[in-house]
Amino acid sequence: MGYHITDILFFIIFAKTSFMSRKKTNSLSTFVNTILRIFGEHPFKPMNYKQLAKIMGVRDAAGKDVIFQVLETLARDGQLIEHHRYSYVLNPELVNEYGPKPQYVVGTVDMKSTGKAYVVPEDGGEDIQIASNNTGKALHGDKVRVAMFPKRKSKKNEGEIVEVLERARIEFVGIFSVSHGYAFVVSDRTSMPLNFFIPKGKYNRAKDGQKVIVKLTDWPDNSRNPFGEVIKVLGNPGENNVEMQSILLEYEYPLEFPKDVEKEAGQISDKIPSSEIKRRRDFRDVFTITIDPKDAKDFDDAISYRRLENGHHEVGVHIADVSHYVKPGSAIDREAQERGTSVYLVDRTIPMLPEKLCNMVCSLRPDEEKLTFSAVFEMNDKAEILKKWIGKTVIKSNRRFAYEEVQAMIEGGEGDYKEEILILNDLATKLRDKRMAQGSINFHSEEVKFILDENMHPIDTYVKVQQDANMLIEDFMLLANRTVAEAIGKRDSKYHGYTFVYRVHDEPNPEKLFSFISLVSKLGYSMNISTRETLVKSYNALFDAVEGKGERNLVETVALRTMAKALYSTVNIGHYGLAFPFYTHFTSPIRRYPDLMVHRLIERYMIENQPSVSQEEYEVLCQHASEMERKAAEMERESVRYKQAEYLQDKIGKVFDGLISGISKWGIYVELNNSKCEGMVRYNTFDDDYYYLDEENFRIIGQETRKIYRLGDAVKVRIEAVDLIKKQMDFTLVSRPKTVSRKKIR
Repeated sequence: MGYHITDILFFIIFAKTSFMSRKKTNSLSTFVNTILRIFGEHPFKPMNYKQLAKIMGVRDAAGKDVIFQVLETLARDGQLIEHHRYSYVLNPELVNEYGPKPQYVVGTVDMKSTGKAYVVPEDGGEDIQIASNNTGKALHGDKVRVAMFPKRKSKKNEGEIVEVLERARIEFVGIFSVSHGYAFVVSDRTSMPLNFFIPKGKYNRAKDGQKVIVKLTDWPDNSRNPFGEVIKVLGNPGENNVEMQSILLEYEYPLEFPKDVEKEAGQISDKIPSSEIKRRRDFRDVFTITIDPKDAKDFDDAISYRRLENGHHEVGVHIADVSHYVKPGSAIDREAQERGTSVYLVDRTIPMLPEKLCNMVCSLRPDEEKLTFSAVFEMNDKAEILKKWIGKTVIKSNRRFAYEEVQAMIEGGEGDYKEEILILNDLATKLRDKRMAQGSINFHSEEVKFILDENMHPIDTYVKVQQDANMLIEDFMLLANRTVAEAIGKRDSKYHGYTFVYRVHDEPNPEKLFSFISLVSKLGYSMNISTRETLVKSYNALFDAVEGKGERNLVETVALRTMAKALYSTVNIGHYGLAFPFYTHFTSPIRRYPDLMVHRLIERYMIENQPSVSQEEYEVLCQHASEMERKAAEMERESVRYKQAEYLQDKIGKVFDGLISGISKWGIYVELNNSKCEGMVRYNTFDDDYYYLDEENFRIIGQETRKIYRLGDAVKVRIEAVDLIKKQMDFTLVSRPKTVSRKKIR
């Protein structure tokens, strides 16, 4: 779109005779129309004469000067509005005349480290790509309005953020930095690509290099950076307590309970009135145990067992009756509702309930009478359910077991109550076999654990895997959760149609599923998706096949991403992963608020015979609980990544065995075998060749040597650098794969 000088001279003459008299659009010169059309195509983007000249192809100084004069004239005429000095936007009244009527979409910002962003629409449509210069004043998580750009062929949805409707947050964690008399707070989060400018007088005694909390106070139109003030100094980066608190504060999770909550908790009595015991089914003389991690303090589930006179087995799943102590609308209840869940960082637990409740009054500690809400089952030797009962109980646990003690007995060792434990394990195994036969997907679970010294510094790591003792408890908890959900939701239930809190899990996203199948086929695996049954069998067979291989992490991660996220909802769609038509969370009210809601609803409907509660009200509570669960999982992952980086910090230069766990355009990712620490080997550290990315086949290939690095390859790496603040680790390769012939590369 280049303009010759004669066109511009024509415009100057034309402007003096007709433009100043405000002729209608169709009498304006092509030159003026072009300028207005350009503004119409970007109705919210301020532009100056240099930007216009570049777009129009005007390169000479005289032409640029004319554009400068045109803009001033159009502004005086009211067709342009000066946004800031010498920079203009189109008068909104003319947008329909000079540009396409903008289509607006409301959504949530997903900000990237590069400054570009994606907006996830509220209506569930395709994500909208936002260039870094079109994000406006939006930050990660904000609710925004986007003006859509005209759809370009074979391009993703694109747009410009024109308004921030709701801030996700106004307080952030970062490093206070002073340089050349200016102060900034630099966030260590990749989703915060901008730094906060801190005016003098707003430092709050923060010192250069300290970790602080900054509050967003202003964002002037002519400033690229938001303005803020330091509201709290956390301490020095790298100190364990500072880093753990930073993770919690970054996700706006409270560090302590409000005074009114602690006061209310202090007034709760740990004595059980005899009148309350009389209202309940008494299990105090029935063999009862808890099985938990050895460092657990809150025991919210117990298992009872006895052989009935008819030869059948009675198994009771007893859950702490938190609802007896925490009443709706109380200070404790409001705080628990807001927190949604307990958070388990590497070195600490941040409970949903005050310590007096979670570790004392409600915790099912041995040799103490406790109030419980229970699901009790009568079953035969095949673990077939013959009778079931749901109601309030009182128990007295005989023994607290750690998983390791029970596992030792299952594997042939001796211990207390071995006979009862082996019977329970046999029944649990049969329940599990039935569940798997009915289509439950066996997602493998590995958890990185750390051995910490007295200063909370990691001195060793290990991987905790699910064993029979863990699954013994899990299978009975699944049974209780399913039974409680069926009691309300099944069509033949008298409570069918009542509002309830379900744990739901939707079917896989078809597009993601086909991408996943393409991925695993390139890795040499096949999947049958002809029916749900064959798909589930393929998933389970695949998980077994990748166990212990380099691609395991990628395959299991992507497999999970093909699945919808499990959520809390009042609308029951079943649980796809477990293959349960009805499922809820009933078994952990000490650490999950939805379980407490379920207890209250069960009591309201099945014991008190009260009418249904408001679905609209409970759906809002479900959505909040789902969001808090997501945040808790992210906080826990952040703390693990920090401890992994801390673990490797004093191992710079040491060599470890690992597996290639990912391939990217920046480098290859390697996961260390023992600690599961994952770091990057950057391409610029490869000194033997130039490598190109064969993304489709998850490998890189040397241009000259034809060496291949493939997902899953075993390698040795040296620890080169650790960034504790960013939780990033850099490796270099020590061993390299063999050269392959060109014929073998397809």
